Order: sequence, then structure tokens, then C-alpha cells
Amino acid sequence: MMNDKNLATNCYYDRYFDTQAVKVLPGQYFATHENTMIVTVLGSCVSVCLRDRLSGIGGLNHFMLPRDSSAELNSPIAASGRYGLYAMELLVNHLLKLGACRSRLEAKVFGGGQVLKHMNFVNVGQRNVKFVMEHLRNELIPVLGKDVLDIYPRKVYFFPQSGKVMLKKIHSLHNTTIIDREKAYMHEIETQPVAGEIDLF
Repeated sequence: MMNDKNLATNCYYDRYFDTQAVKVLPGQYFATHENTMIVTVLGSCVSVCLRDRLSGIGGLNHFMLPRDSSAELNSPIAASGRYGLYAMELLVNHLLKLGACRSRLEAKVFGGGQVLKHMNFVNVGQRNVKFVMEHLRNELIPVLGKDVLDIYPRKVYFFPQSGKVMLKKIHSLHNTTIIDREKAYMHEIETQPVAGEIDLF
């Protein structure tokens, strides 16, 4: 069963791109079979753009692994690994529900920037990227492109039907919205357990 509380609901019309759009915030995801642009802004978090290469059904998630000092990331019982798996399967399951075929999924990966300065000691961005790349490799989902790590936040525009991604690196922050949002998200995922179980296909 889907966990709809994680489904992005911030829909709007983007005049610049002349298209319907959905903004995905930290902890959310969105999947669609329609001609909709999916937008997110990443700091230390990562997003995976997933798409069925034949049908054009696609989606994007936005997540961060919590700090996990109890186990190594590659341990199957690591809390952070469970969280990452949950975030990935929420997106995959919704794509399959819309009619995507798992064997035709392809990915593009973004984020993992070192923007949360006080969290450098846990390598938040690096751990997020490492998890995502290992997970996609294990699931036999090819990664067609990526832009990860570095020190800059990124704004991602994903067009699922064509598979096109437009990326803007944010070299100068005019306010602390991105960092504040990720700090609040980090606190939330470290104080609340992953909600419920999901059925894996």
C-alpha cells in the first residue's frame, strides 16, 4: 500500500517552461504518466529520476539517510539502509502501479552536495550517493547520468516523458531556505521511525 503522506502535492503552472509542474520537498516523491515537469532543490539530499524508457512513466524522489552509528551502511540491518530502501521502493511501487515495467527502468542521480557544513563529520552527501548507486546497481537499474557531490546545491527539472533533465547549480545562496529545510528534515528522520512497511514487487 502506498504511503500517500510522502507524495508531493505542490502543483503549479510553470510559465517559463509552459507546463504543469510539481515541486518535491525533502522526504517526498512524485510519479506520473502525464506531461508534467517534476522539480526539486537538493543540498545534501539525493534525488533519483526514474523512468520507464518505453512508456515515459517516470518520477523523482528526494531523500537523505539519517545518521546511523549502530551499523555500517552496507549492513542489511542498518537503519539508514532501511530508510533509503523505503524511499526508493515508494517511488518504484508507484511507477509500477501507473503501468511502468521494472525491467525497463533507467535512472539519473543528483545531489549529495556538501552544503550542511556542521554535518561534514558524518559525510551525509557521500553516504547518500553511495547508497543510491549501490542500490541501483543491485536492482540492475542502469544509471544514464549523474551530477553528485561537490559543494553546491542543485535545482533539478525532470521531464519524465522524454527523460530530459535540466540542472542548475546554485553557486550563491540568497537565503538559508535550502539549508534550513534540510536541517529540519534531518531532525525529522532521526526522531521518527520509518512509517510502516511496504510491499516490494
